[in-house]
Amino acid sequence: MILRQLGCADYVSTWHAMREFSAHRGPQTEDELWLVEHPSVFTLGQTGRRQHLLAATDIPVVASDRGGQITYHGPGQVVAYPLLDLRRLGIYVKELVFRIEQSVIQTLQSLGIESRRVSGAPGVFAPHPSKAPPPFTGLAKIAALGIKVAGGRSYHGVALNVAMDLSPYSLIDPCGYAGLQVVDLATLGVHTDCNTVGTRLSERLRAHLSISAADAAPATAFARLTA
Repeated sequence: MILRQLGCADYVSTWHAMREFSAHRGPQTEDELWLVEHPSVFTLGQTGRRQHLLAATDIPVVASDRGGQITYHGPGQVVAYPLLDLRRLGIYVKELVFRIEQSVIQTLQSLGIESRRVSGAPGVFAPHPSKAPPPFTGLAKIAALGIKVAGGRSYHGVALNVAMDLSPYSLIDPCGYAGLQVVDLATLGVHTDCNTVGTRLSERLRAHLSISAADAAPATAFARLTA
């Protein structure tokens, strides 16, 4: 898997570039992982509703082709886009989401943060004294996930909050959930930078997303993914 560090890059141009890459890749094209920070932007997924944008804002709003609802990207956030041939890996979207979430959970664990999934809500959540409604009570979202699959090829990915201005999240229902709290590593007391977190996250993603279904036999798949 080829790793590309894009630095700070516009959301729309990055989205169009990965869509073009996925549309024109061949059977032997190597998978890629793009790491990027985006300038401030709200993005609406394919099921996104404008009603989840709660107030007028000067921040651009982009309707994207990824899965999911509304989220925010901005400086201080590591965004990872795995561009994969799922047919070659022999996996489906549900397992892809699991592997990406597991990569984030392990990255956070390496930084001293225990995190978890919430059933039915893609992404990763950290303990936080929030008053969010169930099933998010006592949790805050630290990583948002959205995927697009076309012709067996996936793009888009996951955004992990490192040290952000979190105030734009107050203008939306994050991921379409009213009352859901959002947190970053800095708020949790982990003072690090996007380069450090990006390196750790890319290591875990490249490890998990290079295991084909054929290599991960049913008896050992879970052990490999949680190692």
